[in-house]
Amino acid sequence: MVNPDSVIDSLAAELILLPVLGMMLLTLIVWVYMYIQRIGYCIRNKIRTQDLTTPDRLAELIPAPVSYSAYNFRNLLELPVLFYVLCLFLYVTKSVDVVYLVAAWIFVALRVVHSVIHCTVNIVMSRFIVYFVSALALWFMLLRVLLQVASG
Repeated sequence: MVNPDSVIDSLAAELILLPVLGMMLLTLIVWVYMYIQRIGYCIRNKIRTQDLTTPDRLAELIPAPVSYSAYNFRNLLELPVLFYVLCLFLYVTKSVDVVYLVAAWIFVALRVVHSVIHCTVNIVMSRFIVYFVSALALWFMLLRVLLQVASG
């Protein structure tokens, strides 16, 4: 006979992978958007690819708004790395519960909002507030894991 608790635990553990996939999808979307913007700008302004040999040269030839998505892409490879590792830790240790799932989805949702702001209007204070609250969700998850590990 199958233990219903183990099925729920197994399902909850698998559910933590959905926000991970959400973050990966967001990263892919920003990456595609970044290249659409950059390539489109270069074609419209007849900039040769050989003129873009360094990041400094790129910054000279392409205006900041065209590069917002590149800055956001880099940002998606910072704190989200900790998110990925933390979610995998929760999955492997079967420590996933509703609180972790909600916090993970809050992190992802706010990172989507952050990316939209960063890639478009880039209002720094709005972007910072969303980033900060998303980081709080991540730090909450991490501290909760650390407390659970410490308490045995």
